[in-house]
Amino acid sequence: MNEKSCSFHNEKEFRDGQVESVSAGNPPPNDKDSSALLAFRGIPISELKNHSLLRALTTEANGWAPGVVSPELLRAQEEWEAVQNIQPETGSQTDQPAQLISFSEALQHFQTIDLSSFKKRIQPTIRRTGLAALRHCLFGPPKLHRGLREERDLVLTIAQCGLDSQDPTHGRVLKTIYKKLTGSKFDCALHGDHWEDLGFQGANPATDLRGAGFLALLHLLYLVMDSKTLLMAQEIFRLSHHHIQQFPFCLMSVNITRIAIQALREECLSRECNRQQKVIPVVNSFYAATFLHLAHVWKTQQKTIADSGFVLKDLEVLAKKSPRRLLKTLEIYLAGVSKGQTSLLGAQKCRGAPAPHSKDLTFTGVCDLPPHSSEGTWPV
Repeated sequence: MNEKSCSFHNEKEFRDGQVESVSAGNPPPNDKDSSALLAFRGIPISELKNHSLLRALTTEANGWAPGVVSPELLRAQEEWEAVQNIQPETGSQTDQPAQLISFSEALQHFQTIDLSSFKKRIQPTIRRTGLAALRHCLFGPPKLHRGLREERDLVLTIAQCGLDSQDPTHGRVLKTIYKKLTGSKFDCALHGDHWEDLGFQGANPATDLRGAGFLALLHLLYLVMDSKTLLMAQEIFRLSHHHIQQFPFCLMSVNITRIAIQALREECLSRECNRQQKVIPVVNSFYAATFLHLAHVWKTQQKTIADSGFVLKDLEVLAKKSPRRLLKTLEIYLAGVSKGQTSLLGAQKCRGAPAPHSKDLTFTGVCDLPPHSSEGTWPV
């Protein structure tokens, strides 16, 4: 009785399977296929893998080749594979974006770590001999007050520090600069072609900091983290992408930091530092004022990348000779920004074809031209 019941249920399941197959649009199995399926019912599951028919089906499946694949499917597959190939940075936190870092927080980082090995390398002032030393003593700027020399040495020491991709603070500084200039809300890799869009020469910003060190990045951070100077930075950044007057923004900024370092070492900023009883704020403002003047000259005199070296050299001479004049111009500009007035660069927006990557530009910095005098030489 039990055997007849099992047989009845097996036949019913088989017929039900045929009905479902037909309703799904598949043709019903023929008599030969039905007999083959019935033959499998008496074989234990453990022995099915040894059956000759299943071996043949497996061999045929291994040799199966797909038909024509649509271009849309191929594109979708390539995009998905690209997503799968993205690897998170080593040691980075991928669950949430890194917080922006302020200039004061980044500066505090350098004030609290041991920089003794870097401090040994600095030359706080220019060594002068003979008539040059006499002329500087009689007609040169005043010496920096003794109480400000430690702060000056800190600035020069930071300029000796390189970019350390393993230092979380260094990474936050880079990512903050990128976000503030581009408007992106997402983190970016510390290495990649996106840095060329900001005006570095390659995928690794560390290679472009020669002669300015991490101070160059601190200056950029200062420029983008203040609401007033941020507008200036964004305006100069747009100018750097002009279809004719384009220039590598970050690389130009590094060169201006070099000018600021040299002006500090030659005591060109001592009078203003003594007046304000501060060094770092004066150096920051001097950097911003020099960058603003360069952008104004670049825009109004229709300069191009071919003029970069000579523009920077003239800028260096002016900045050392008349630092107070540049600082006053910056004050006027920032006052106009706070009142919503037109900036010194003009209200015209830069339009045209996208600018080429910085690696396609031939850029000449202040270190690539011969010095105009022996007093103007300095290590980079």
